[in-house]
Amino acid sequence: MFVHVPSRRKPRAALATYVLVLISIVVFIAGWANGPEAHQRWLHVFGVMPGDWSNIRAATGRELLVATWNLLTALFVHANGIHLLGNLVFLLVFGASAEKPLGAKRLLFLFIVCGMAANLTGALVYSDSELPIVGSSGAVSALVGAYATLFPNSRLGLVLPLGAFFELVRMPAYGLIGLWVLVQVLMLVLATGGAAIAWPVHLAGFACGVVFALASRSSIARRLRN
Repeated sequence: MFVHVPSRRKPRAALATYVLVLISIVVFIAGWANGPEAHQRWLHVFGVMPGDWSNIRAATGRELLVATWNLLTALFVHANGIHLLGNLVFLLVFGASAEKPLGAKRLLFLFIVCGMAANLTGALVYSDSELPIVGSSGAVSALVGAYATLFPNSRLGLVLPLGAFFELVRMPAYGLIGLWVLVQVLMLVLATGGAAIAWPVHLAGFACGVVFALASRSSIARRLRN
């Protein structure tokens, strides 16, 4: 179990998290700038195509490079506004909270590397699919997994519309994790097409986040002591 160590550092803005959010928004706007048809082409160009990985042994060096690059770019490409909003809400909640103890570099590593690993898992599981894998769901799942492992008893803030105003509500981390799971289930029920592809991506991301947390918790504790 992670032992909380009071930090001597002054709180800093979660700049890395905000940069990730900003990139996702900019990429989404750019993808829709030329209309729905151009956006669909955008998804196939920058998303992860499972077929590229099913034939990876026969791929040339350039094809392997492009396929690997798409594991990264797919993290910032979203199918629609609901997809983007659902990911960004939890990225802000868990990312901003995790960045303070983890630090910007460690958070970016967690988001990018675990997100790419989650996308690769989805491509291998659904190797026969012709639908692109897009979105930061796997990376956000990694943040959720890492935070749940490191700080299971913490409380996180969530801004909710209550009546005519927005209120900051503090909830236990496990409550927000349950809400995250509920959102994933609702997205699966309400979405069409390749929504089921998200499940192995989410699970792989969550597992990767847990492994990352277990491997780095001692270094995080040392960081909090300084």
